[in-house]
Amino acid sequence: MEADRRTAILEAAARVIARRGVRGLRVPEVAAEAGVSTALAYYHFKDRAGILHRTLEFISDRAERCTVDRPAREYDNDPHHDLERSLLLEFQDRPEVRENSIAWGELQATAVFDPELRAALAGARLIWIGELTSTLARIRPAAPAPALTESAERLTATLEGLSTRWLSGLLSTGHARELMRDAIAMELPGRPAPHHHPLFD
Repeated sequence: MEADRRTAILEAAARVIARRGVRGLRVPEVAAEAGVSTALAYYHFKDRAGILHRTLEFISDRAERCTVDRPAREYDNDPHHDLERSLLLEFQDRPEVRENSIAWGELQATAVFDPELRAALAGARLIWIGELTSTLARIRPAAPAPALTESAERLTATLEGLSTRWLSGLLSTGHARELMRDAIAMELPGRPAPHHHPLFD
């Protein structure tokens, strides 16, 4: 029950951030959105900063679930498809995915002015870069580690830029995925283009 309430508060905080931005995050509003008392929200997370930092972790974990919790398919052991899945499933017309992406962008923007949040965001980003680097290493086992990390950084920067344009309505979901596929192809020269499949189309 206690874990359920904590999750409800974090889900509510993500919704509030996506709707009103980080500056609009107020503990009483988060509590009302979650259907709990303000005192209970403070009990679980101490203060607004505590809610903000835990929401960052929650959003990061939920983003991973959105790209992992899929039915098993015959190509799931293919690292190239693993890479595509990690990057392309960031562009989905599902409300929770869009909400997550908006909230993540808001947290990134706020981190420019908040050193503590910046450190937490950097930690989450390092985990993401590490996972992409590991997948790239399965595709290019002979490549040096620094080159793989740089490739992961470039793909992440491309993903973040495309995500901003997609959320702003400047790119359709299909076009955002197409551009992301092009970026993947540029990072993996000499590899045949992967077959498109229902997971992304």
